[in-house]
Amino acid sequence: MKLWVDADACPNVIKQILFRVAERIEKKCILVANQAISIPASKWIERRVVSSGFDEADNYIVENLTPGDFVITADIPLASDAITKGALAINPRGELYTQENIKQRLAMRDFMEQMRASGVQTEGPTSFSQQDRMSFANTLDRLLAKHIT
Repeated sequence: MKLWVDADACPNVIKQILFRVAERIEKKCILVANQAISIPASKWIERRVVSSGFDEADNYIVENLTPGDFVITADIPLASDAITKGALAINPRGELYTQENIKQRLAMRDFMEQMRASGVQTEGPTSFSQQDRMSFANTLDRLLAKHIT
């Protein structure tokens, strides 16, 4: 099992949680981004820098993950691909993406994209909060307790 992080847009506070978790459970945490991300010195934490093309980090994660891995991302198409390959996908706000909810999330994402393309002003996500951080940590701990062997 590995923890794959779509690191370009992942909040720093979530990265810090993941660094501590990787050390505690002694599993690889791999941050994938199109720029060098600062990571602590650890045999459990790695980074992969990919080219800056569209979806390069997402494609790298999907190509390299294995069933049972965890993917931390707010990118819904990446989460969908990860689930299809047998991984668990969690967003930085603590929401677990599942086979049951991912199609709805994709449909809503596509709808909002169409709205923006037609000129409708939409609101972006709310600011990342302390509650989001706690929700992520709790969801991750619960899932790790179920899936670590």
